[in-house]
Amino acid sequence: MSVTIKDVAMRANVAPSTVSRVISDSPLISEKTKVKVRKVMDEMGYHLNYNAQMLALQSTKTIGIVMKNSTKESMHTSFFPEVIGGISALCSKYDFSISLTTGESEEEIFNDTVKMVRGKRVDGMIVLYSKKDDKVVPYLIESGIPFVVIGKPVIESSKIMFVDNDNVQAAKKATDYLINLGHEHISFIGEDEQFEVGEARVNGFSQAMRENNIDVPGDYIRHMEFDLDQGKKVIGELMELAKPPTAFVIQNDLNALIVLTALSEMNIKVPDDVSIISFNNSMISKVSNPPLTTIDTQIYQLGYEAASCLIEQVKDPAIFKKSVIIPTIILERKSCSTPKN
Repeated sequence: MSVTIKDVAMRANVAPSTVSRVISDSPLISEKTKVKVRKVMDEMGYHLNYNAQMLALQSTKTIGIVMKNSTKESMHTSFFPEVIGGISALCSKYDFSISLTTGESEEEIFNDTVKMVRGKRVDGMIVLYSKKDDKVVPYLIESGIPFVVIGKPVIESSKIMFVDNDNVQAAKKATDYLINLGHEHISFIGEDEQFEVGEARVNGFSQAMRENNIDVPGDYIRHMEFDLDQGKKVIGELMELAKPPTAFVIQNDLNALIVLTALSEMNIKVPDDVSIISFNNSMISKVSNPPLTTIDTQIYQLGYEAASCLIEQVKDPAIFKKSVIIPTIILERKSCSTPKN
């Protein structure tokens, strides 16, 4: 005969309702009681019938993840594996699963999101980006499903809970680092301008340059998308200017690797001839030649906190919608030095 909640309650000397609340990890139950009840559950071999519990609670114990790009494209970035690692770690703690959108285009990703929500396949959603003219976030607000955005929302709403870095200050910090080394000819290389993170970082770069009374030629601010040929073209154009940059602030480590490759093919040495500081502190930054000085945006923690905020909402939809800012840290390695001239 299988062990029931009543059996566990009797052995633990608590009410059956207390056992149920321990199973759902209710904040109304003390940690001491939870430990005691879970110990009895293990000793008696009690196994929760998750399907029955989820049916009773009308819950899927699943979190939907809205991708920035298709899964194939996302896997090429340093952001995706780290942020999913953080989300998965927190979800595992509370026995939640994750489900990813699989669309190849922006429209397909939106349609995947709608199917997840309307089909009641998920208890909540985490959106891995914040973007201008995005259809996903307005839809999630309208649907009433709990959700969290990783990034500062581009629309003002008290209904949006988000987790982010202070990307303006992070970019300012990176730029100030190069200025303090003596650089004045500094180029910024970002990604897609439609995403809020890119706009925030270019604003932080520009702010640092203005505060130090350093002019930024229009050609010095460029954007590219993880493409080696495009990267070679952009760097070639910059280094052929009458006053080429002596340093680069690059929005992510993968583009920094592309820039390193392009400079190497032009026989321009880093950091002897040009300095580079990037963002994310991915494995790329650690194993590149030279290892990259980078702004650690603590991507894993972004994912972990986003999942934590979402599960709080799922358990209590009336909870106050908060924002969480994850601090950034500058990690000095071997890609920056004082300029030659």
